[in-house]
Amino acid sequence: MLSYEPLTPTSFLERSASVFGPRLAVVDGGLELSYAELWERAQRLAGALAAAGVRPGDRVAVLAHNGHLLLESTFGVPAAGALLVPMNIRLSATELAYILDHAEVSLLLHDDALTGLATEAAGGTVRLIPATEYEPLLAAADPLLVRVEDELTPLSINYTSGTTGRPKGVVYHHRGAYLQALAMALHTKLDTASSYLWTLPMFHCHGWCFPWAVTLAGARHVCLPKVEPGQAWRLIREHRVTHLCGAPTVLTSLLAHEDAPARALDPRLLACVGGAPPSPALLERALQAGIDMIHLYGLTETYGPAVICQPQPEWRDLPIGESAALTARQGVGNVIAQRIRVVVDDGRDVPADAATVGEIAVRGNDVMIGYHRDPAATGKAAPDGWFRTGDLGVVHADGYVQIVDRAKDVIISGGENIASVEVENVLMSHPGVQEAAVVARPDAHWGEVPVAYVTLAAGARATEAELIEHVRARLAHFKAPKAVIFGELPKTSTGKIQKNVLRQRAAG
Repeated sequence: MLSYEPLTPTSFLERSASVFGPRLAVVDGGLELSYAELWERAQRLAGALAAAGVRPGDRVAVLAHNGHLLLESTFGVPAAGALLVPMNIRLSATELAYILDHAEVSLLLHDDALTGLATEAAGGTVRLIPATEYEPLLAAADPLLVRVEDELTPLSINYTSGTTGRPKGVVYHHRGAYLQALAMALHTKLDTASSYLWTLPMFHCHGWCFPWAVTLAGARHVCLPKVEPGQAWRLIREHRVTHLCGAPTVLTSLLAHEDAPARALDPRLLACVGGAPPSPALLERALQAGIDMIHLYGLTETYGPAVICQPQPEWRDLPIGESAALTARQGVGNVIAQRIRVVVDDGRDVPADAATVGEIAVRGNDVMIGYHRDPAATGKAAPDGWFRTGDLGVVHADGYVQIVDRAKDVIISGGENIASVEVENVLMSHPGVQEAAVVARPDAHWGEVPVAYVTLAAGARATEAELIEHVRARLAHFKAPKAVIFGELPKTSTGKIQKNVLRQRAAG
């Protein structure tokens, strides 16, 4: 078919280098790159990887803060025909080692500041390329671009703790990433005048596919290695930032800073929030500061935001409370998604009565190929071709979906998923712990945080600080409980721990 060309997000940079070549593409501290330079570096990275023995289909991991290394890898690794494995810099060495092994990674690029973590995780079995070696490798490499022949070829493996405590490798394909990037660019109105501040980790669902969305628009990437509100506001003003993304906690911290504006900046700022519904108070504070907000919903398995709370023009005229309530809903499928469904156990759709509860199910181009090396989990997640998100929701009369509870015991703290089973298993590895249950406690800043309820073994002694440190030594620090409550755990007649009761206690 002469008119057919396989879709791949790498083509966005190829086009932007041609159309917007001299335009400023990347600002990373003192480094500035044009689109032509960014494309040249991505191709040289592909050539360097090939020279290092990376072949099409191999896995290349990246452990880096938001910066040019991770951004260039997002294009350069696929340009070599390899699969990108972005790694969460907040995980422990043990957790990262599991991912490297499970994904069968052959080479790991990393920031110099993360050398210790990368070395411990690699354990001598994965080749390491630190940032200090990166520039000489690019300079010596010949540009390379492996053309995509099948758009459903795997592009990357993104790991998520999910709900089992064991990280799952979510496999993306080129077509899905391409289309999801188009959806994000359209919904957020990115164009050549736009400037995007990287407050969302690029390693998380490929930054919700915004590395490609910003690039296709010919907009500017402004890198922020760590969310520091003072630095963020400086960059926002200096580079006339128009867009940023993150959990509601990110926007909360920005608005609480002394440098937050009292009225709209020029140009006006759009904040895309996901991971938890934005509170009415946060929406009101954002509007007072002249910041527009879009609420997004999705999972790693859906390339990030598959659902958008599509703003309707008439909402602008409503009182803030009513507008906030509408905006806090999860919404409808984005422009490339199929209609979002809420289904009961037999697969039937619930009525749009805002009362009947079912599980949210999604399907389409922005849903993963499957879980890497886990066909059983893939089949369970999509028993009838519709991916079950694990979230319980209702459908309003206008078709907008809203989450009412979580089907599984995932804790979402600051936009990061924490599997309660994983934390419980670590707690119970302590010799003094007999039983443990971990649930979410509402938190004004993080949305929710983990708290542990623990029964000690007979005659055993352990303090709250001791158990928290026990978890922190074995898992990423954000997964450790913020409090430990000792005592007998409530149970059903069959001996099952009643987490619903513990959640009520924690909330109270």
